[in-house]
Amino acid sequence: MTGTGGSRSGRGSGAAKGSRGSKALKGSGKTKTGKPRPGTGGYGRRALEGKGPTPPAAMRPGHPAQRRSAVASASPARSSPSPASSDRTRTRRPDDAPGRTPRGSGDAPGRTPRGSGDAPGRTPRGAGDAAEFVAGRNAVVESLRASVPASVLYVGARIQHDERVAEAIQLAADRGMTVLEAGAAELDRLTAGALHQGLALRVRAYDYAHPDDLLARAADAGQLPLIAALDGVTDPRNLGAVVRSAAAFGAHGVVVPSRRGAGVTAGAWKASAGALARLPVARAANLARTLQSYRDAGVFLAGLDGAGDTDLRDLDLATAPLALVIGSEGRGLSRIVSQACDVLVRIPIAARTESLNAGVAAGIALYEVATLRARAAG
Repeated sequence: MTGTGGSRSGRGSGAAKGSRGSKALKGSGKTKTGKPRPGTGGYGRRALEGKGPTPPAAMRPGHPAQRRSAVASASPARSSPSPASSDRTRTRRPDDAPGRTPRGSGDAPGRTPRGSGDAPGRTPRGAGDAAEFVAGRNAVVESLRASVPASVLYVGARIQHDERVAEAIQLAADRGMTVLEAGAAELDRLTAGALHQGLALRVRAYDYAHPDDLLARAADAGQLPLIAALDGVTDPRNLGAVVRSAAAFGAHGVVVPSRRGAGVTAGAWKASAGALARLPVARAANLARTLQSYRDAGVFLAGLDGAGDTDLRDLDLATAPLALVIGSEGRGLSRIVSQACDVLVRIPIAARTESLNAGVAAGIALYEVATLRARAAG
């Protein structure tokens, strides 16, 4: 009986050990033979349990909402949240996210609505010229023909070539200029949105003359000085137009102020049609003082003014050393420059026309002076 009981006790003891061993193997994710239990990959049940619900976006590391929340909480200017705002982040509407303006609002900070012409750092297409570029096929070809001081010619990568493109490339190659291929986006960026038509020319910085050089140029030619001075003209295209007229009617140069006045830019090169390569432009630190120095050198000053007391056709000073002073279209001549002039000249126009463009007025005046000089010489 004792042996039998001992035997049963031994079997019971062995069964208990086997039961405990089986549970240990099952919990460890492995079978009795040590192989991974199917569906566990060798890991226990606890390792395979889910991690719970997905945390809110503001609590996920690396999520944009979490970064915005961190910046908002670190900002000293932001006040502490009110108890009403202590709701869970996942219940917050996307339009109310920190640092974000509700969708559809037109007052988003740091952002300009699409299509606005006042976007910072951006020029609308076709709205202007970059200061160091001539854009457009005709303008580029004309500039190259006139030997405009340029350094690089940019040609569109996938543009349709015509005789103008071929001529521009040939002229640039003959001058030893660098020719680069550029995509449409790159050309848009370089020309600040101008209509480049697949061609853009980088212009070197203009080398301004000294105001006294214009008098010396007239003396070297043995001619009476004729100079055009611009007072308050800020449009480079007007400057280019004046230079073109001055070169056509025998002037010896153009004077511009160094401040509050147009300089020689790509727009001026384009409007001058190459005349800037033949006629010097001088820059004056103080236009009134420069004009006074011209008077001291024996040059008369004639200012164009719609309220002038002398008709342009009756200008007796046309046959003398002369500097024509042209003001801006809206403001006209400044007070100091107007007082420095020997005579104020008006261009007779129809009463219904208020004023003339500065470039147009300069062209008319220079033509009339050239005509009066030719009559006096004949």
